[in-house]
Amino acid sequence: MRLQGKIGIVVGAGQTPGDTIGNGRAAAVLFAREGAKVLLVDRDLARAEETAAVIAKEGGQSQCFAADWTRAADCKAYAKACVDAWGRIDFLHNNVGSGTGDGPPEVVAEEPFDRIMQINLKGCLLSCQAVIPVMREQASGTIVNISSLAAVAYAPGLTAYKLSKIGMNMLGQQLALGNAKYGIRVNTIMPGLMDTPMAIEGHAKARNIPKAELRAERDKRVPLKAKMGTAWDVAYAALFLHSDESAFITGVALPVDGGQSARIG
Repeated sequence: MRLQGKIGIVVGAGQTPGDTIGNGRAAAVLFAREGAKVLLVDRDLARAEETAAVIAKEGGQSQCFAADWTRAADCKAYAKACVDAWGRIDFLHNNVGSGTGDGPPEVVAEEPFDRIMQINLKGCLLSCQAVIPVMREQASGTIVNISSLAAVAYAPGLTAYKLSKIGMNMLGQQLALGNAKYGIRVNTIMPGLMDTPMAIEGHAKARNIPKAELRAERDKRVPLKAKMGTAWDVAYAALFLHSDESAFITGVALPVDGGQSARIG
């Protein structure tokens, strides 16, 4: 019960369909298991409701809210919904991202570049802006943004995705230092190679290869046991950063990557 009595928001609480669990759903389920009441935000309400059903089956408490976090009004609306439902916002967990249509810097098209930057970076900014006033008034709160190891590692074929993720890292640092005096902590997680639906389903289809072959390729690149991580690895790292156990930690960008960042330097 490491989040006993805490109230929070998970943005991106649904997931891409697949045979494993995604980062947003795993985080939401784990936070509820640990005693939190969670507002499940997703652009696709049905996917958030699937997460809510898992939480309810385990005896946890959650509510669902449909929103597009690239719209400031939507972000303000889910912040208000959380306060209206439970009176406060103790944590915000931002887990939305896209890399669709990205490409090398020499050829990446303008439309996908703008869309990826809007979804990954602008949306994260707007979401944080929506809860900061509430957290400042409370003189407490935690924010965890899910970035990517791609922010600091060479990732062939990616331009907008990398720029958006390093932008998230810097956004977290700026927010952390600007709000430390209010008792608000802001940290970033950089997942490495993960066995999640978003990582596996779309890539396997785009490359027209079996999922087992893609998993084997990715496993080989991970130093720790030559095995990708799962959404639970990211969720448990986030649980620590949202809990009071990390009360003296703010402004960090934490790799959760099986040692991959240590290998690349």
